[in-house]
Amino acid sequence: MLEITDLAVSYGSITALHDICLNVAKGDIVTLIGANGAGKSTTLRTISGLLKAQSGSIKYEGEEISNQPPHKIVARGISHVPEGRMIFANLTVRENLLMGAFLRKKRNELDTEFDFIFGMFPRLKERLLQVAGTLSGGEQQMLAIGRALMSKPRCLMLDEPSLGIAPILVKTIFQKITEINKSLGITILLVEQNANLALEVSNYGYVLETGHIILHDKSSALRMNERVKSAYLGGA
Repeated sequence: MLEITDLAVSYGSITALHDICLNVAKGDIVTLIGANGAGKSTTLRTISGLLKAQSGSIKYEGEEISNQPPHKIVARGISHVPEGRMIFANLTVRENLLMGAFLRKKRNELDTEFDFIFGMFPRLKERLLQVAGTLSGGEQQMLAIGRALMSKPRCLMLDEPSLGIAPILVKTIFQKITEINKSLGITILLVEQNANLALEVSNYGYVLETGHIILHDKSSALRMNERVKSAYLGGA
């Protein structure tokens, strides 16, 4: 579904990604793990058109999408939940969700999406008219995911969904990520600092270090890899 070949991205004179290659198969959950500054968020931001590729190819469903504007990427079926959630803090929960559907032409079909999102995240329905900036971190993450789902994506990219969330809610968020994948058939590309959880829910994983992919394998194999265990799994 998503194929990246020899992708290089720079911030000025600093190269953030060095000719990385990765594949995300339709229906899978694929995770990128690595330390801060490894290039994980840069990868997602480049796919979604927020950053320009210096060189290389990004193909989605067989068509080149590198360096297309973000709204065209969303229209093709890729939604991005950014690190830090980036909700519209001064808008209500309902208004934030509607912003996720800004490209939807058939507005009369939105009730189905609302029903699904409220079924998955009942707290959002309870806080529908509440200003989003007053929500807890976990509720804001639920809203950010819900907003992304309103565009009816076929591929969902999640950047650090556990960041800034109370530990008691982290497991819930990951259960919902799995549910989205299984119940809607949405392909997921996941960036997550909690490598244990990321490898637990994903089918395949890539390990990034300083802009290079140093390892990739089935997630079950990466969890048993001594190098991964030592560096990212706390020696577990």
